[in-house]
Amino acid sequence: MNNGMKALAFGGLALVVMQVLPVDRSNPPEDGPLMIHDPVVADIVDRACADCHTHDTAWPWYSRVAPASWWLVSHVEEGREHLNFSTWEGQEPSRQDHKLEEVVEYVENREMPLKSYMLGHPEARITDQERETLIQWAKGLRAELGVASSGGDDEGGEEQG
Repeated sequence: MNNGMKALAFGGLALVVMQVLPVDRSNPPEDGPLMIHDPVVADIVDRACADCHTHDTAWPWYSRVAPASWWLVSHVEEGREHLNFSTWEGQEPSRQDHKLEEVVEYVENREMPLKSYMLGHPEARITDQERETLIQWAKGLRAELGVASSGGDDEGGEEQG
C-alpha cells in the first residue's frame, strides 16, 4: 500500500472513530421563557434566533456527524450562554435590560443572525423592515422593564448577543 492509500485509510478510520464520541444535543426544559405577544416578532425570533438562543433548537442532520456536530453543539451552547430566551423569566431585570440592549446593538450592526447560520438556514434572513421591527420590540421591552442602563456588563465582558 502506498503512502497516499495509507493516509486515506487512516483518515477514513479517524472519521469513523470520531462518530462514536458523544455530543450533547439536548434541549433542556424551558424555565420561564420570554413570552412574545407580537406575532410578527415571534415569527422573526422563531426563524432567526430560536435555534441558538432558546432550548427549542431544531438539530439538523449534520448535528449527528463529527466533526460538524462538535462545532454546532459548541455554537449553540455559546449562543444560549450569551442570550437564552428559554430562561428569561429567571433573570434579574438588569440582566434582561442588558441582553435587550445587546439585541439592539447586534441586530442594528447586522451581526445577528450570523452569516454562517444563514448559509444553512435561508429562512433566518431578515429584511430591513423585520430588522427594524425586532429593534423596536427590544427597545420597547427595555422601556417596559424600566431599568436605567449603566452601560456596564453584569456578566463580566460578554462579547456576543
